[in-house]
Amino acid sequence: MANLDWIVLLSTLNFIVAYGAWKTKGSKNVQDFIKGGNESKWWTIGLSVMATQASAITFLSTPGQAFHSGMGFVQFYFGLPIAMVIICMVFIPIYHRLNVYTAYEYLEGRFDLKTRTLAAILFLVQRGLAAGITIFAPAIILSAVLGWNLIYLNVIIGFLVIAYTVSGGTKAVSVTQKQQMAIIFIGMFAAFFIILDYLPNDITFTKALAIAGASGKMEILDFSFDLNNRYTVWTGITGGTFLMLSYFGTDQSQVQRYLSGKSVRESQLGLIFNGFLKIPMQFFILLVGVMVFVFYQFNSSPVNFNPAATASVKNSAYAEEYAQLEAKHHEIEKLLKEAQFALIKDKENDKIIENISALNTAQIKNREAAKEVILKADSTQETNDKDYVFIHFILHNLPKGLVGLLLAVILSAAMSSTASELNALASTTTIDLYQRNVKVKKSPTHFVKMTKWFTLFWGLLAIAFASVASLFDNLIQLVNIIGSIFYGNILGIFLLAFFIKVVKGRAVFIAAIITQAIIIGVYFMDVLPYLWLNLLGCVLVMLIAYLIQIIMPNAPEERV
Repeated sequence: MANLDWIVLLSTLNFIVAYGAWKTKGSKNVQDFIKGGNESKWWTIGLSVMATQASAITFLSTPGQAFHSGMGFVQFYFGLPIAMVIICMVFIPIYHRLNVYTAYEYLEGRFDLKTRTLAAILFLVQRGLAAGITIFAPAIILSAVLGWNLIYLNVIIGFLVIAYTVSGGTKAVSVTQKQQMAIIFIGMFAAFFIILDYLPNDITFTKALAIAGASGKMEILDFSFDLNNRYTVWTGITGGTFLMLSYFGTDQSQVQRYLSGKSVRESQLGLIFNGFLKIPMQFFILLVGVMVFVFYQFNSSPVNFNPAATASVKNSAYAEEYAQLEAKHHEIEKLLKEAQFALIKDKENDKIIENISALNTAQIKNREAAKEVILKADSTQETNDKDYVFIHFILHNLPKGLVGLLLAVILSAAMSSTASELNALASTTTIDLYQRNVKVKKSPTHFVKMTKWFTLFWGLLAIAFASVASLFDNLIQLVNIIGSIFYGNILGIFLLAFFIKVVKGRAVFIAAIITQAIIIGVYFMDVLPYLWLNLLGCVLVMLIAYLIQIIMPNAPEERV
């Protein structure tokens, strides 16, 4: 990295931390620290909600997902607008009417303390794991690409976030997320237009789309009912709706964003704003990945984008075998470049399209062979390189200064999501576990201090988890898998609370434990795409709770 990139990167990050700490210093009570004094306007809520969901994983993994698999991943978000409308109509009015600090407070009034505690613990487990991943995602990529120490990166990212989150609480998170989203949008738009500028002179944006389409990258909608296909219109609308309902309606990291609104209307407008903007935003990020794919149709790319894996195999006894695969890769690239230019001259030529398809298949097989050689050289290396594609493009192709800005985008996204998560984890621990079970009366200042201590605790735990975590198939999928294992169950508990008044606390508590065990079992048996776990968990807990209530209608309830 050039000195200019370091200046841009460090200046951006220091500004965010200093501004957040300065703007929100002096929170004296729980109302200010956890709910931000209920001062947030709708645009602050909307951007904060979006920034919470759009972690560094979004900007690292999503372009790589599009590079390898095309635009189909956008179907994952098709249930989002539906979920936003339901939450605005049902969840927000209830939360504001009861003036709760966390979503789980409502469950005690409707059911009992143990059900509230169970839901809070389920949230803490899954969100605590996710917080570690949101730190780990950018850290491991930057570590591999830049040669920075992974442990140091985890600690730096974690403590930057802890600094302003402990200082200002919810308001600090919301205030800084507006700055972070501005940096993110500027950086991603700049990258997009620079990619287009780097394409050959006669390759316009329309022609670039045609090139991507000939390679199957522009297949956005899949109406098939194939359960082996993770991303279809139906999984997005059904499983995606239930996932988004649970995430935005019951996950404290999101609920806390709109509980800080000045009114019900401000909170509702903020979520509707997010619902309208989120799908276009994800579409655009995927499109950036597709344009990176087009760029590499005319420019040389590595056979594997993970530099650590490449360095490992080149320093092993398998270096010559890997070199042969690299040579074959570059020969295929040369043929693909010629075929793409031919396609531009004759877009309707089926033979050219078939040739491109055959060359893409050959390139994929060659990449898979390279992965096998890497594993023979070092079985501990990560061969799945989806998460390295975009960062490789940034570092090797963007001009000085913009590299620092794009790295600031990645780290800003990591900080914004992690800040929301730590803030929510600390608030839930304080309100739902600590405050609810403390028998001696304490001052408001005491609970603010405890929330700060819990923020530090969860921050250190997230750093520790990030330091021992390992890459999965794709980081953005890992976060959603963890959520899908728990979210359906939590959502079902809330839907029972809202709509099925005959079901009582004991039945819900037992049903939730049974459901969670079943969902974990179903996931490990790999019989359903993970998005369907949200629907399955929600339906199971509601059905089992209802059956238990019918079987034991007169069982005594314990309301502590």
